[in-house]
Amino acid sequence: MKHLVMLGAGHAHVHLLATLSAQALAGVQITLVAASPQPFYSGMLAGFAAGQYPLADCATPLAPLLKDSAISWLQRSASRLDATTRVVTLDDGSTLHYDVLSISSGPVQDRPKVEALMPGAREHALFAHPSEVFAALWPRVVALAQQKPLRVALVGGGAMGFELACAMADRLPASSVTLISGDAPVAADAPSALQAMARQALKTRRITVLQERCVGITAGDLTLANGARLACDVPIITIGTQAPGWLQGSGLALDDQGSVMVNTFQRSTSHPEVFAADDGARAAPAFAQNLRAVLAGVAPRAERPQQKALHLLWCGHGRAMACWGTWSAQGRWVGWLKERIDRRFVKKYSRS
Repeated sequence: MKHLVMLGAGHAHVHLLATLSAQALAGVQITLVAASPQPFYSGMLAGFAAGQYPLADCATPLAPLLKDSAISWLQRSASRLDATTRVVTLDDGSTLHYDVLSISSGPVQDRPKVEALMPGAREHALFAHPSEVFAALWPRVVALAQQKPLRVALVGGGAMGFELACAMADRLPASSVTLISGDAPVAADAPSALQAMARQALKTRRITVLQERCVGITAGDLTLANGARLACDVPIITIGTQAPGWLQGSGLALDDQGSVMVNTFQRSTSHPEVFAADDGARAAPAFAQNLRAVLAGVAPRAERPQQKALHLLWCGHGRAMACWGTWSAQGRWVGWLKERIDRRFVKKYSRS
């Protein structure tokens, strides 16, 4: 029996679990390591924060996907990986040996790394990821805002920071919202057409934008790189997601961002028995197909890169922005399209 260890419950693994219930892998023992019983679909995080979606509409329960399967589920997290000995150490100190390892952790914010950049973040700030933790704590912020206006600051001006800033403006109308974008302009990770629309949306909503880095967080204020201090009741960390910290020292070949370097089959370039997904929903089927092929002793197929991709940004009040190639648009109909895509994804993998 080959032992497949699946680390995380990102998009690729949720898709794989759904296919395993219909077509099991012969001669393979499978262990899933996933801390949350209901992985949150990150594309709906801003809509949830704004009150557009209830929590139940944004999550995919794992138990129904695992029902009647032989998959062992450990509700834990990885803390260390040794790719040479093929051993994963979990957060409770237990270990797992694998023949094949699959990594699909979903969005991750490396808290020790963030703490090093912004001392005080772990004690005083609310992190956007894991989304399940944010979703559990967010109602407390909403309840506090009903008692008095709050000063909310989002640290990180990428797509996630922009969407959540719009969500804060929607849900907390009496509170002030500031977006601290760091060294880059707002939504710098989005196509240029969306960047321009995002800047206008923030201006229309009277969301303050500071293109400065946050270098420290205390109870009541933030310290910026230019020496200024910003009064803040609720700091929220929305900087872009990073690779899991336990990949460092694993022996795997990593890129400059600390992610696993993979080839066109999404296999590690240094350890071919390790697969790592980029966790984009579009890539999930190809990832699952190649993992199945290798476990069955069949040659995998190279993934074809997309020439164009549809980029969507949620911007509040049921509206969204879209860009595909040189075409761009915004409005309620784009918001309807985004909601349809998001709900369809969650429904596809949700079972009673």
